[in-house]
Amino acid sequence: MSTSWWLAEQAPPLRSRRLDDPVDVAIVGAGVTGCSCALTLARGGLRVRVYEARTVASGASGRNGGFALRGGAPPYDKARTQLGLERARLLWACTERAQARMAELAGDAFRPEGSLRLAADEGERSELEAEFAALREDGFAAEWLDELPEPLAGRFFGAIRHPRDGALQPARWVRRLAAHAVDAGAEIREHSRVEGVDELPAERVVVATDGYGADLIPELAPVVTPVRGQVIVTEPLPERLFPCPHYSRGGYDYWHQPPDLRLVLGGRRDTDLEAEFTAEEATTAHVQSALEAFARELIGFAPTVEARWAGIWGRTPDEYPLAGPLPRQDRVWVATGYSGHGNVLGFACGELVAKALLDDPRPELDLFDPSRLL
Repeated sequence: MSTSWWLAEQAPPLRSRRLDDPVDVAIVGAGVTGCSCALTLARGGLRVRVYEARTVASGASGRNGGFALRGGAPPYDKARTQLGLERARLLWACTERAQARMAELAGDAFRPEGSLRLAADEGERSELEAEFAALREDGFAAEWLDELPEPLAGRFFGAIRHPRDGALQPARWVRRLAAHAVDAGAEIREHSRVEGVDELPAERVVVATDGYGADLIPELAPVVTPVRGQVIVTEPLPERLFPCPHYSRGGYDYWHQPPDLRLVLGGRRDTDLEAEFTAEEATTAHVQSALEAFARELIGFAPTVEARWAGIWGRTPDEYPLAGPLPRQDRVWVATGYSGHGNVLGFACGELVAKALLDDPRPELDLFDPSRLL
């Protein structure tokens, strides 16, 4: 198994108290969604327990590229076509509010630097222009860049700057979120694998495992496909070339530099696409070689790679999450299928599910109703 550079940072002790059975809500998965849900439920006065097969943030929440992007996987202009204008605006505004709450809770684990979506060719430039026009038309902050600095100039054909986005140390962020949940009264049990939801002593169950949900909820298998994303981290570079998260080619390339000037670079799934539809957390030589080559192209020399890893996320057919009760199963709720945008959407969906369980449902949750696909 590959080792995430984010998870290598020493975790602070998690001083979770033990709750007596039964609890009000049992959550499966101590990633960003499970910890977000637990925090909101505990603050709302419910007795909540989180079960994690490994450790907090050990899945996709600690094994991604560290981006905190607003919106969903489809660009905003396509979301308006798919969802309708008002529902698309509702989704984007929901994720912007989630980013603001993340900034309050995360401390130095979240850096609100903005992001650049770059056009790799003229075709992608046309796509970016359409998204930019839709964002500005509907009042969302966005900036268009024709003049790009080195080393982007001459390689890319324009960009959108999303000023509300940012970069994460995702494992640190989710560990802090878990600590907030524990402080609010939630119990988190690490190294506690759940074999079936029926065994959990709780009135309600929330399965928050993104790409792994089909192990517990078989009906998710046809609609949540596990996808592997691979990432490398290099030695510190001589200077800061990339002041914020960058991504291009529809998300097949993404990179940024943390404060220590290392280059975190991921993607290139499309060099061996079919092989990356898998739940196996392992790097592959083909994709890793492509990532190294892209790093060399970006910065002009071959940096030393200090860490490599893979993480698994869930993709749905329409690329929007599933969050809410399973059809005809009021006891079991899911929050899954973020299609590569789980850092912000996962946090938001955890809160939305918790609010509904606290009898305070929000209209945004209707966007992700599992019954649309199940």
